[in-house]
Amino acid sequence: MSAELNGHVALVTGAGRGIGRACAEGLADAGAHVIAVARTEGDLAELREHSSGRIDTWVGDVTDDTFAARVETIEGLSILVNNAGGNRPQAFVDVDAESLDFVIGLNVRAAFRVAQAAVKAMLAQRIEGSIVNMSSQMGHVGSPKRTVYCMTKHAVEGLTKAMAVELAPQGIRVNAVAPTFVETPMTEPMLEDPEFREFVFGMVPLKKLASLDDVVAAVLYLVSPGAGMVTGHSLKVDGGWTAH
Repeated sequence: MSAELNGHVALVTGAGRGIGRACAEGLADAGAHVIAVARTEGDLAELREHSSGRIDTWVGDVTDDTFAARVETIEGLSILVNNAGGNRPQAFVDVDAESLDFVIGLNVRAAFRVAQAAVKAMLAQRIEGSIVNMSSQMGHVGSPKRTVYCMTKHAVEGLTKAMAVELAPQGIRVNAVAPTFVETPMTEPMLEDPEFREFVFGMVPLKKLASLDDVVAAVLYLVSPGAGMVTGHSLKVDGGWTAH
């Protein structure tokens, strides 16, 4: 993959840490020029230090409509990894309005707006591009204390399919990657709970968590020429969780 994406310009949201950072580094290693977006300059500074010189960084908030307007101006944009997202696990009856609005706003509204802006940039420049929406295994199943998160990731799966059908005539492919739990800064506190960790491993037939490399490999495949006939698909990186 060292030169598979030469000449491509890729935008990665939520790139300050975890899956987003790994995707930004993986795309750069594959030859793409990457624009990595995060809200925290400190995270981006660390990313720049370890980059191959192919990564530019933007401090930005994907929930702000001014960010979407900026995305529309990216010259040569051909890849979007629509990764920014979040979760606030709560029992269904305990979900408060602020948490509900936060998770929906970030996981659904912002994901839609960023994808819309990226497509506008591609269409304006007549670029046949590839979009990967970061979903989750929770976009295919249900789980305790994750009603809001599951709802938003099911929405991402529906968005992916609808975009794929509508944009196929313009040569824009749209897919999703749906990982199981990955050890990242967001999931680390959850997995420190022995009861929760036992639940997770009990649901994964392969009896292991996904690695960042596992998720990056799925993203790189979907944006590569080798996936030229793949659109509207959700690539599950879940160790068999959803096969139950």
